[in-house]
Amino acid sequence: MMIQFVATCLLLTFGSVSAFAFENRPPNIVLIMADDLGYGGLGCYGQTKVATPNIDQLAANGMRFTQAYAGCCMCAPSRCSLLTGLHTGHARVRANDPKQLLTPSDLTFASLLQKQGYATAGFGKWGLGDDGSVGEPYRHGFDNWVGYLDQADAHFHYPDWIWKDRKKFPLIGNDHKADKRVTYAPDVIHDAAIEFIRNNKSQPFFCYLATTIPHAEMLVPADSLTQYQDQFPETPYVGDRYASNVRPRATYAAMVSRMDRDVGRLVRLVQELGIEQDTLIVFTSDNGPINAGGADPDFFNNGGNLRGWKFSLYEGGIRVPLIATWPGHIMPKMSSEMPLSHDDLFPTFCEMVNVPVPIGLDGVSVLPTLLGKPNPNIKKKLYWEYPGRDGLVQAVRVGQYKAIRKNEGAAIELYDLTIDPEEQKDLAMSNPQIANDLVRIIDESRTTP
Repeated sequence: MMIQFVATCLLLTFGSVSAFAFENRPPNIVLIMADDLGYGGLGCYGQTKVATPNIDQLAANGMRFTQAYAGCCMCAPSRCSLLTGLHTGHARVRANDPKQLLTPSDLTFASLLQKQGYATAGFGKWGLGDDGSVGEPYRHGFDNWVGYLDQADAHFHYPDWIWKDRKKFPLIGNDHKADKRVTYAPDVIHDAAIEFIRNNKSQPFFCYLATTIPHAEMLVPADSLTQYQDQFPETPYVGDRYASNVRPRATYAAMVSRMDRDVGRLVRLVQELGIEQDTLIVFTSDNGPINAGGADPDFFNNGGNLRGWKFSLYEGGIRVPLIATWPGHIMPKMSSEMPLSHDDLFPTFCEMVNVPVPIGLDGVSVLPTLLGKPNPNIKKKLYWEYPGRDGLVQAVRVGQYKAIRKNEGAAIELYDLTIDPEEQKDLAMSNPQIANDLVRIIDESRTTP
């Protein structure tokens, strides 16, 4: 059915409406978020040991951002920032803590799209509220969910069951306690996303594919493992929390390539259905890489020569790939150095579908940039925080400068990212005024959760 978009709303709640006009119907949105895939994890971002031809083709067909940032350096807060348009100084969820979850007052862009008549569904990892809680996805704009709700469960790719809407969906042949592995959960999740798109081809839809690959544990079906078997020198991983693995490097590479294969399946389906020009596809990751379960970020250079991994606010922990394609709207083979973060997607999607942008978001729309037009939206700062072992860790980027404070009593670190993206030279002592200015911005950038 034709969807009627409301162009006015209470001014206390919403800001301006986009001048963007869609030609045939409101655009579909497919948002794919990898799990623990670092900035250098894809061929189009410099990866040389793992094949990602389908995602590389996405980049060739659209726009690749070279200074895109996750909402946080860990899973749950990053996903919260993505969905709510708020950085971690304002967002509800600021840690991987099951007690922190979305509440009824938290607005997601999925909720806005749902109210505009979009079919909405999520697949994979949620992490913002378990079944029956106020944070479950069905209370925050999703008609359907297939996958994991508790992110601790999402560490395992051969679970006994996953959620399919509000019911437990058994995975045939799996017995986690007995180490019986038959049905690979990521396959089931990706298949469900494919089915959703096929079933909703005739109406605007939002598909959120939060795949659990390549997060530990390092396991993949044999048909993918053969692609990399015996290609790399291996140090067997002896399991503790995760399954033991005699070929952890080959397994990691196979997991990423299997994800790439499934992204290719999704893109080809959109093309076969004839809705390619009506569909924006965004690919990104939730944070930087980690060495859990036998993963080896250094061997694969998954951080792209950047400092730090997951659970770090150095660039390697938060800078991520971000690719956007939309044939007929985003020109192919485009690259942008504009700094942006996941909280910018909320206002971008609002502007795309002519929904007023809620006032108070930290993100700004990057739609003009995607369309190759001058962008009047100037983001003055990017801010991150997370609870570290020794206290609150905070970082802010303003222009070329980035400051990191590892707890409230610690000295500030200051880096010029234009000449030192690897964050090797601390400039705080030689540039005290800039350091002090960024300390003030850090202090002003958060509210008490």
